[in-house]
Amino acid sequence: MAGAHRAGTGGPAVPPGADKDVDGDRPAPSSGSKQRSFWKELPLLIGIALVLALLIKTFLVQAFSIPSDSMQNTLQRGDRVLVDKLTPWFGSTPSRGEVVVFHDPGGWLPENPPASSNPLVRGIQTGLSFIGLMPSADEKDLIKRVIGVGGDTVACTGSGPVTVNGKALNEPYVFPGNTPCTPGMPFKVTVPKGHIWVMGDHRQDSLDSRFHTKEAGHGFVPNSDVVGRAVVVAWPINRWDWLSIPSTFSQPGINAAGTAVPAAVGLAGALPLVLVRRRRLLRDNPPEKG
Repeated sequence: MAGAHRAGTGGPAVPPGADKDVDGDRPAPSSGSKQRSFWKELPLLIGIALVLALLIKTFLVQAFSIPSDSMQNTLQRGDRVLVDKLTPWFGSTPSRGEVVVFHDPGGWLPENPPASSNPLVRGIQTGLSFIGLMPSADEKDLIKRVIGVGGDTVACTGSGPVTVNGKALNEPYVFPGNTPCTPGMPFKVTVPKGHIWVMGDHRQDSLDSRFHTKEAGHGFVPNSDVVGRAVVVAWPINRWDWLSIPSTFSQPGINAAGTAVPAAVGLAGALPLVLVRRRRLLRDNPPEKG
């Protein structure tokens, strides 16, 4: 009968009011089945999110909360900073001027307060700290600025300035009213290879490397204890800021201690070439006999 079939469909007409899918052949799933499907997939989605959060915390970036005033005014108590944990996996070591988070080398921090006696609170804290959303009750980390790296000689007398390899640092980040050094605590140290010397920006309120010189590690922090570099203040929003390296750490001559080694290696490599060239010249132009 004319009009019984839509042109080109080749199939029976669909009764009025029946559900159709996109191609008009199969009934569309009901809203109830969609709801059930979502709740079935929700645990999988949560699991994937947790795995991604754990991988990001372990290998890429982690948020840390500032617990003290030792880095004022660069960082305030309660700030949240994002720490780059990726570059150390590629062999990067701390550089002068960076703000870094590191594990307690031993004896720098007091014992942690006991965990909550409430099992529910303790379980939530353990779970959130596992994926990096809050600090662990057992975590003992510090945040300071790197002043010297392996091979550097760092010194200060009186109220300052601090010198690195004989070059005075211009430190506008030091807390207003503080002096670069604490009078009565002069120091001169040579940083061992694979270690760093750290100081807080709030110099008169920071128990940094200067206060641990008589302990086993002599105030030096092993590179292996460094969690990563703090790169940005992420929270609160009105304090968002990039933690760049101050220009004073790139002044000419500050790398004097480190450039001696490449120069010596270059000289040692060039010496055989000079000797070979001299021997060839003597062979091609022998001295005349008198």
